[in-house]
Amino acid sequence: MSLPLDGRSAVVTGAGRGLGRAEALELARLGAAVVVNDYGQPGRDGSGESSAAPAERTAAEIREAGGRAVAHTGDVSDFGQARELVGRALAEFGGLDILVNNAGILRDRMVFSMTEDEWDSVIRVHLKGHFNTTHFAAAHWRERSKAAGGPVYGRIVNTSSEAFLAGSAGQPNYAAAKGGIVGLTTSTALALAKYGVTANAICPRARTRMTEDVFAGLRPPDEGLDPLAPEHVAPLVGYLASPAAARVNGQLLVVHGGMVAVVERPRVRAQFDSKQETFTYDELDALLTPHYADRPPGETFAAAEVLGLGRR
Repeated sequence: MSLPLDGRSAVVTGAGRGLGRAEALELARLGAAVVVNDYGQPGRDGSGESSAAPAERTAAEIREAGGRAVAHTGDVSDFGQARELVGRALAEFGGLDILVNNAGILRDRMVFSMTEDEWDSVIRVHLKGHFNTTHFAAAHWRERSKAAGGPVYGRIVNTSSEAFLAGSAGQPNYAAAKGGIVGLTTSTALALAKYGVTANAICPRARTRMTEDVFAGLRPPDEGLDPLAPEHVAPLVGYLASPAAARVNGQLLVVHGGMVAVVERPRVRAQFDSKQETFTYDELDALLTPHYADRPPGETFAAAEVLGLGRR
């Protein structure tokens, strides 16, 4: 019996632990050969010496289960090392069909306290890291398509967050990076569709090293699978990487605990038209102030109010 990803090869970043590990294992279970990438720093803030151990452990786990996997310990926020990562898939498996971007760090701080380095480092790993790998994978698929004279197989799954959807007061860097990843994803989806490549983003909710503070008050159940286990997220990644998802492109999906929600693009909530050539301050005051009169001072509108999903 053939598997959905038989003969395919994948790169998964940040795959030494947590979500990335679960996703790499799922892709391998579905038949893909996997390059397991993880820089291996022990601190979730990107601190500490890098180590090959996390990536090697996940790759070994895949091989022990009968799959094909190699480890890569490069830093995806480095343009050259991202090139090497994509090149590793080409050298080891003869091509690249699937890219799952998951690597990230946290350096939380309120916007008025955040340092330049705390901002830059999170944007670099999350947003630039997603761009770097996407750039080289996209160039590979474009060249393959030109050589083939038609569409080829390519799948990108990027990792955003509900911190982008709902806001996160202590994570301006993280929320901005995750919002940027959605923009990168939709742009990539439009650019690569003619080559047969799809690009989608997920907002996963899972108990990992990155979210240990967020879910500190929610204990795992004594029996059964934790509703916040990364294993709830991995099957969606496997699906989006598969031939079955050929018509799914440029989408944002929230996933956790047996639930998947497809997020609509923003819609106009209200529209006001000037009765003259252009608005005046007084006219805008007369139209907009009553519209927001029922909202408590300081309250913001968040997509989560519509989704009913709450904070990540």
